[in-house]
Amino acid sequence: MIAPAALLEIHDLHAGYGQSQVLHGMKLRISQGEFVTLLGRNGMGKSTTIKCLMGLMRPRSGTILLDGRDITGSPSHQIARQGVGLVPEGRQIFPNLSVAENLVATARKPNGLDSAHGAGSVPNVKGRNSSEPWTLQRVYELFPRLQERRNNPGTRLSGGEQQMLAIGRALMTNPRLLILDEATEGLAPLVRRDIWQALQRLKSTGLSILCIDKNLSAMLPLADRHYIVEKGRVAWEGSSDDYLAEREKLKGYLGI
Repeated sequence: MIAPAALLEIHDLHAGYGQSQVLHGMKLRISQGEFVTLLGRNGMGKSTTIKCLMGLMRPRSGTILLDGRDITGSPSHQIARQGVGLVPEGRQIFPNLSVAENLVATARKPNGLDSAHGAGSVPNVKGRNSSEPWTLQRVYELFPRLQERRNNPGTRLSGGEQQMLAIGRALMTNPRLLILDEATEGLAPLVRRDIWQALQRLKSTGLSILCIDKNLSAMLPLADRHYIVEKGRVAWEGSSDDYLAEREKLKGYLGI
């Protein structure tokens, strides 16, 4: 069987902070429509990998390819325009803007310029899901709580509502690849359930997803493949079935 073409490929990535080396040959591959996870204990290089991918940190060496195009070291706004949406750790919503204003702040008009007046439009960029673009109404259908709170400022949202807003804001960029750094950290169980259900719906649309989270039990039914990161490199990769078959020997990598 011929493997599907890669949407994202990371090859031999090395990166660090000052004299501290964090990534030691990190690799990653995501095909169109795949749900892939990055697993591992804190400090192993997961978030550093995301920062390099999003242009928030320049790697020391290695290659990042999006649809075969080298985006290594590109500015973050250019990477976002290529169709990569980030739900960052800590959510980082705009606290003094309303829910609706947070969402339209990242929407794009057909000419590719950010605009609060083009909430239902996206640029004609190759590979984006332009047949059914993300609009305010579509985000509200995914997260009805946001519609109820649409006029509330970010400071008056619960942690779960803020995470829903951060996901909706990323979707309003109409990404081909959605990245979630700590998807449900610190959220109540019922809210976590709602987030995982939303991610299941997003996967069913064919959206590619890269997810970091500690809630492995929720990700196993969703994920196509997993990467376990140990000291800045991939220590193991495989499917959910592969993980379940080897979970006892893999517990040490996850701090279980």
